[in-house]
Amino acid sequence: MQNVSPKTLSLKTLICALLTTTLFFTINMAFATPKVTTNIVVTQKYIHLNKSTIEDLVTLKGIGHKKAQAILTYRQQVGGFKAVSELIKVKGIGEKILSDNKDRLKI
Repeated sequence: MQNVSPKTLSLKTLICALLTTTLFFTINMAFATPKVTTNIVVTQKYIHLNKSTIEDLVTLKGIGHKKAQAILTYRQQVGGFKAVSELIKVKGIGEKILSDNKDRLKI
């Protein structure tokens, strides 16, 4: 059996301890349950009925591409909206869609 100096033994012990600690830390990280926190901040963007694009309009509740296009067509035909309530004159848009989006609509 070889004689091992105390200095070598101490260094081997230190390395072994570091590797063991690293191993346990890595294993704990691999099996740890991730904590997911979602803080969603919603900023309401106003939609100007006489200036908005299709991309703006589809952000409204209940408005898809067809209804957004209908709003643009109506706007072109009548020369623009005079009041937000006039939106219900657009085909496919009723009181429900108007009330759901009234806080976001402007002229």
